Amino acid sequence: MKAKNNQVKSWKKIKDDVYGKKGSVRRDELDRSFESFKIGLLLRKAREEKQLTQDQLGMLVHKKRTYISRIENNSSNLTLKTLFEIVEKGLGGRVKITLEWN
Repeated sequence: MKAKNNQVKSWKKIKDDVYGKKGSVRRDELDRSFESFKIGLLLRKAREEKQLTQDQLGMLVHKKRTYISRIENNSSNLTLKTLFEIVEKGLGGRVKITLEWN
């Protein structure tokens, strides 16, 4: 996206302009939604690298294929318990969580 005088805007500047500064309600909702979206993408990538179908992963963690699909497509709330089960039991991985605050 170009600003006046042919200057290119950074993604941070666009988010600030459209969604507000970090800490505003709208911006925080965007950031949370994006983090949730990334989790779904990471799970899909790991599943595909393990050459598992959604149905096979679901069977490993006792969940339906449709639930796995909803998680991967950011259409379902994911509990920490389920996240750990999918990553550890289904994908043979480990979950590491980082918390940040000001």
